[in-house]
Amino acid sequence: MRCRAEVRAAEHRQQLDIALLAYRDLWHPQPFREARPMWCEQWPALTAALLALSDAEAAHLNDDVPDTLRWLAGYLPEIAVLLPLIDIPVADQAAPPVPGERWAWEIPGRKRAQIEAFAGAVQPGGEGLIDWCGGKGHLGRLLGIAWQKPVHTLEIEAALCADGEQLARRVGLEHRFLERDALAITDWPRPGQHAVALHACGNLHRRLVEHGAGAGVSRFDVAPCCYYRGVEANYQPLSSAGQLQLTRDDTRLAVTETVTASPRQTRQRDRDIAWKLAFTTWRARVGDAPYKTFKPVPAPWLRGSFADFLARMAARENLPPPEAHHLAAIEAAGWQRQHDVMRLSIPRHACRRALELWLVLDLAEYLDTRGYEPRLRTFCDRQLTPRNLLLSAQRG
Repeated sequence: MRCRAEVRAAEHRQQLDIALLAYRDLWHPQPFREARPMWCEQWPALTAALLALSDAEAAHLNDDVPDTLRWLAGYLPEIAVLLPLIDIPVADQAAPPVPGERWAWEIPGRKRAQIEAFAGAVQPGGEGLIDWCGGKGHLGRLLGIAWQKPVHTLEIEAALCADGEQLARRVGLEHRFLERDALAITDWPRPGQHAVALHACGNLHRRLVEHGAGAGVSRFDVAPCCYYRGVEANYQPLSSAGQLQLTRDDTRLAVTETVTASPRQTRQRDRDIAWKLAFTTWRARVGDAPYKTFKPVPAPWLRGSFADFLARMAARENLPPPEAHHLAAIEAAGWQRQHDVMRLSIPRHACRRALELWLVLDLAEYLDTRGYEPRLRTFCDRQLTPRNLLLSAQRG
């Protein structure tokens, strides 16, 4: 059998298509919305085992996809087929020859490490660089210095363009900024350019791949992010559709990791979830209605007392506030639901990397059919950023 790195994008995506379809009933339902997804009846032993997990076990299985797939295989043996399909080779790293620290003014440490890892994983190709949706142009500036090439950065925010131009002048780099909308621009990128994009979200990275291939870009190096951005009801593939159809919520699932969160942020997240679930449980009880979505909750509402939070939510949805002596029971119900949701979401989270790969391979397959040679690797450890997939494609 050929190694994973040698499998063509279409073949790899078809294998994921089959595996994800087989377990769609496991990862598509949202335990936040459904107290007991239908799969709980289909696999009662798995459900019982999940609900019996300790907090530490649940946290680990929500975080470590390979370990979770191996754990799930004890109840659903066939799900182990996903393990080799999500095993992506690590890119060779070569430190760009950058003189001193001048290029890195004003860049936070984690962001700088991501940029340096990305830059170390890519090779020059093309007549010049275009840094797509590049903000202040940090990535373009680093690569421009390292490769001694002219750089263009496309960015819609005028203030970021101005700051980037100032940073480029400090290092004496030929670096032009294009204050343009990536979704509307038609004259960039240019034929023969090398297009790079580090965490351009949703439609922004899809636009680069689709429009850039048509424009004759020489090489792409793209690390996609936030696949749900720009998706309406359903994801529209760029390449052959296949059998798997993803909703917007499915594409959001691909980016639901919090490996970079601090313990304090994790505790706050858990309380936020518990309070929201407390409200939805109480609302269903007093309104006698099934789950329905609600508008985003303002962050300050979740920083005060539970009583204030519930009163604000009730007023916003034209419901009478609960009586004070019921508050403790309502909050306790929310924490119980949070306990169950964190455990019943584990099978769903076990499939998020496979979904992300399916989405990136959609881009790779599109480029493959348009004369490019795509290659998929990881450019850094997921602890630095979970969005560590790097799609490179050279025109053949």
